[in-house]
Amino acid sequence: MYINNHSYYSLRYGTISEIELLEMAQEYGCEHFPLTDINTTSACLNFIRKAPSYNITPIVGIDFRNDAQQCYVCLAQNNKGFLELNQFLSKHLHQEKRFPEQAPSFEHSVVIYPFEKLLEIEKTTFSTHEFIGISLADINKLRFSKLSEFTDKLVVLHTVTFRNKRDFNTHRLLRAIDTNTLLSKLPESQQGKPEHKIHPLAHIKKAFEDYPHILENTKRLLTQCHIEFNFSKDRENQNLKTVFGSVNQDYDKLVKLCESGLPKRYEIVTEDIRQRLKKELSLIKQQNFVSFFLINWKIIQYAKSMDYYHVGRGSGANSIVAYLLEITDVDPIELDLYFERFMNLYRASPPDFDIDFSSWDREDVTRFIFEAFGTNGQAALLGAYVTFKHSGAVRELGKVFGLPKHEIDKLSSGKYDPNKLDDLSKLVLRYAKYLHGKPNYISIHAAGILISEKPIHYFSATHLPPKGFPTVQFDMHIAEDVGLYKFDILGQRGLGKIKDAIAIIKENHPDVILPNIHNAKPFFEDPNINAMIERAECIGCFYVESPAMRMLLKKLGVQDYLTLVAASSIIRPGVAKSGMMREYILRHKNPARRKLAHPVLWDIMPDTYGVMVYQEDVIKVAHHYAGLNLGEADVLRRGMSGKYRSREEFQAVRNKFIANCRERGEADDVIFEVWRQIESFAGYAFAKGHSASYAVESYQSLFLKCYYPLEYMVATINNGGGFYRVETYIHEARLNGAIIHVPCINKSSIDTTIKGKEIYLGFQHLQGLEKRSMLKIMEARVHGSFCSLDDFMERVPLSIEQLDILIRIDVFRILGKDKRSLLWEAYYKCNHITINEFQQQLFEVHIKDFTLPKFTITDLENAFDQLELLNFSLYDPFILLEKPPTSTLLSTDLIIYLNKIVVIYGYLITVKNTGTSKGDRMNFGTFLDQNGQWIDTVHFPPVAKKYPFRGKGIYRITGKVVSEFDFLTLEVIKQERMPYVSDPRFDTTYNRKDLPKEPDKPFGVLR
Repeated sequence: MYINNHSYYSLRYGTISEIELLEMAQEYGCEHFPLTDINTTSACLNFIRKAPSYNITPIVGIDFRNDAQQCYVCLAQNNKGFLELNQFLSKHLHQEKRFPEQAPSFEHSVVIYPFEKLLEIEKTTFSTHEFIGISLADINKLRFSKLSEFTDKLVVLHTVTFRNKRDFNTHRLLRAIDTNTLLSKLPESQQGKPEHKIHPLAHIKKAFEDYPHILENTKRLLTQCHIEFNFSKDRENQNLKTVFGSVNQDYDKLVKLCESGLPKRYEIVTEDIRQRLKKELSLIKQQNFVSFFLINWKIIQYAKSMDYYHVGRGSGANSIVAYLLEITDVDPIELDLYFERFMNLYRASPPDFDIDFSSWDREDVTRFIFEAFGTNGQAALLGAYVTFKHSGAVRELGKVFGLPKHEIDKLSSGKYDPNKLDDLSKLVLRYAKYLHGKPNYISIHAAGILISEKPIHYFSATHLPPKGFPTVQFDMHIAEDVGLYKFDILGQRGLGKIKDAIAIIKENHPDVILPNIHNAKPFFEDPNINAMIERAECIGCFYVESPAMRMLLKKLGVQDYLTLVAASSIIRPGVAKSGMMREYILRHKNPARRKLAHPVLWDIMPDTYGVMVYQEDVIKVAHHYAGLNLGEADVLRRGMSGKYRSREEFQAVRNKFIANCRERGEADDVIFEVWRQIESFAGYAFAKGHSASYAVESYQSLFLKCYYPLEYMVATINNGGGFYRVETYIHEARLNGAIIHVPCINKSSIDTTIKGKEIYLGFQHLQGLEKRSMLKIMEARVHGSFCSLDDFMERVPLSIEQLDILIRIDVFRILGKDKRSLLWEAYYKCNHITINEFQQQLFEVHIKDFTLPKFTITDLENAFDQLELLNFSLYDPFILLEKPPTSTLLSTDLIIYLNKIVVIYGYLITVKNTGTSKGDRMNFGTFLDQNGQWIDTVHFPPVAKKYPFRGKGIYRITGKVVSEFDFLTLEVIKQERMPYVSDPRFDTTYNRKDLPKEPDKPFGVLR
């Protein structure tokens, strides 16, 4: 009897999950129960999946509304009807069109018009699939309406959105958030009604006792609706089935591609290689994954044709087929990659391929995918839901309750005394708890693209986000449940750096012949590159530049590819948390320590000394140590990721793991220690092939950094940096001999450029300089360099605000005038002529010349201008201190003060905030000393609380020098941020002659 039921996927309207709706339906004795969310089908697939568990026959449909005003409720009679509804909804969502007053003539769906709506549009004729919905409030009105004569068309249309008063209150708050209005001003037209809650069937039957035919019509209508998707383990793969016309043609093509790839990848094709290939091809065919590989191959072929760089990673990197198709550059034979992590008979899903492109190239690759595979509506981006977090919910609720900003900030930060809160603030916090975790709005999965055999609307409606590609209304977990497996196309700055660096090297060194960057194997054996890794001199290089990675490289003494592959995985948080990072380092450096390994684990993982490092180690341990089959082992691996942790199958596998180990005679303390290690890290570790893919890209970038450091740093800067801010890469370039210039009006471009060893920062780094101003400068310079400020102002009409930025950063220094004189001229001329930014001047305007006094501009003034306009200074930051450092200690001196307390000055580069096992906050700091070399600090909770970081600047640090695996760290006891001198541009008392002497250091001075 319940036709119109909303979950909280009726965004900013509903309050109940689809599972809670099913629980209610079961409690009230329903056999058939529809889900009809407002203008969305987000929850439909999961609703259908879970309904049998509650002995419910699921029905799905859509409550079509313009704004909050109901037009009609539609129910899919079958899967074709669901397709119809999704297509109709998607068309209007894509075009942002209002729904018409009357629904189209669906063939496989029914339309229920609300009684009041029919009176409004004066509809008096009804097709076979159209019905009249009568709510509890409409019963008395029906008696006096001609619509009562349509006895076979009348059905119960009762809306279920709430369970209780709290739900209704939450709903009203959601509506106020959605309409961006105060709760007190929320119009009733934007709200549901308090009576929109589920009533016992007896109550509804009693209300309609004078109209038994309405009850019968409703029951009959519900029993005529049926929808079915296969969510079982043996579900059909719903991805595109063929690429070249038929299954056989696809397989023949795959075999030919692999055969042609063998001599390209291997100088000698051994029997082991042949057997591995044969095994993979057989299983790929058996699992119906041939098209999955061919689609990825076609994507790569297009990228190569456009000279786009890529990295293929994920579990698919364990595959020799992927290696031969050039989807990945990881050789599974060389690395002995575990086949069963990539594929086994128990695994329903295809292997994961995460394919990275530069951020610039990714958009075009996505466009290609939609053009190549989405012409019949078979491609879509994968959706993702952004849920309410406590802080965000507090802010939204604070606004609709009308709280002032400072009160909202206080509540959101959590820094308040609960006993001193007023009733309104308590109300905000209470309802923020109710909203926490509920969906707020739909977004896009970071990388996932679906390519299905059936039209994508068979599974879901789509909307059209700003990216311009159709996006389904469910997430990756539901997609996998129904048999749709995503293709991951990601954007990554590291590849942009490599591509741009090669182009810059060719321009700066036209005679140089570079090796094939895609063939990384020679780099693995390069002693110069490996020595650089061992010294952890990897700033700017993909995945190996962070302070944590720099620390790990030094502790391990990494000097080869295989150890870097391991490092790429053990740096992950789960491995470190479980204690296995430390244990791996101990066993790596001390062979005697390896004897502590469990003999079975040593046999399973000899290359990592019996320590679980990679994701597939979970499968190996579960299969060989605990005796689980590969399917159960994979359930364990997936469960550890959090995806299936709550599901019954995972709990069953956990119990079997423990039981099997006990049967094999293992002691409980060993069993539970192994289990603890698995549980703590599996969801955060990489597959070995994935780590190997990362290590390949690391070596590619390390080669460029090793032999062409300046060009590589320029490419890094132009691609938005990496782990650090731009100034860190500028500092790194200077350490490698670069001469750095602020932007120059005649030599700089929008991007940063290099000529020889001279690097000119790009106009893009100037804070407040608009993109159109940069383009105007570049367009005007095509006709020749600028010879004076007058020349510039005539050819590039800019506002005085834009001109001020250029002058103060000293872009006109090449013209021979100091910037203060130029500022006088610019402001004088802008006050005497009208500057129109959008119109080129036709005639030269002469301004009377005037004589200015000679100005003195100090380096300190320049440094402050740079801080303001670049967000960093090219000067040594230590010249900005109000008082000279009281300690000259450098990081290279720390070794002689081991286990002693020292005082050292450091310029803050980055801070990592983390938590202890008890939930206390602590920090890891990274600084540069007065010589521009690294200082690494650890701030335990009491110190972190007493001496917090106060933003960028120079800190005086007191701490104890400690060493672990020969890596020096300062355990901070006390720190304080040292004050800078007063800004001389605004301090009239500053003595310009009394300047600190600029030291000759790697920080250097402005050229």
